[in-house]
Amino acid sequence: MRNQRLIFPPEPRFSAPRMAVLFRISVVCFCATIAGCAALPTLKAPVSAANPLFVPGTNQEAIWERTIDVLHSFNFEIARENRLDGEIETQYKIGASLIEPWQHDSVGFENRLESTLQSVRRRCFVHIRPVDGGFLVGVEVFKELEDIPRSPASARGDNFRESSPVARNVEPTRLPEKTSWLNLGRDPLLEQSVLATLARGA
Repeated sequence: MRNQRLIFPPEPRFSAPRMAVLFRISVVCFCATIAGCAALPTLKAPVSAANPLFVPGTNQEAIWERTIDVLHSFNFEIARENRLDGEIETQYKIGASLIEPWQHDSVGFENRLESTLQSVRRRCFVHIRPVDGGFLVGVEVFKELEDIPRSPASARGDNFRESSPVARNVEPTRLPEKTSWLNLGRDPLLEQSVLATLARGA
């Protein structure tokens, strides 16, 4: 018999982890491309406005409703209103990514890219104070980053071995840890964008 040569298939040029990284980079580049033109108005920093902003007028009801409309235009849901103290508080809103150009809470390319790669949320507080000739409207936006707890096994990179015996766990199953959020401070770009929108309609 003639010696037969065994032909093995060529080894893959890229490993699975490397392919996963390349896939993520491709997705980000694709998202940035399709959202480029539509997101241009929100990629620029707004014109600097005073904070608090002076809004002329005597009708507090009209200014209050105008402020609510501006917050709704940024897709913030109202959590609490106190007209006696002149305070408006919104619910948390997850930051808009590069593929959500219709959302305007992520102001600037860096904020949109950050919200695309990880979970970011914002909360808005508005203070309305009467003064001579009008009202002072102050806006405070606080940004938080999701802190996902990692299990000890995943942190060490432990893997199951085929030769290891099956370990029976007789302890009760632990519930997953509650997700926490890290305070990143205030978001001046979004504050300026809210105030600029309010000033245009004043």
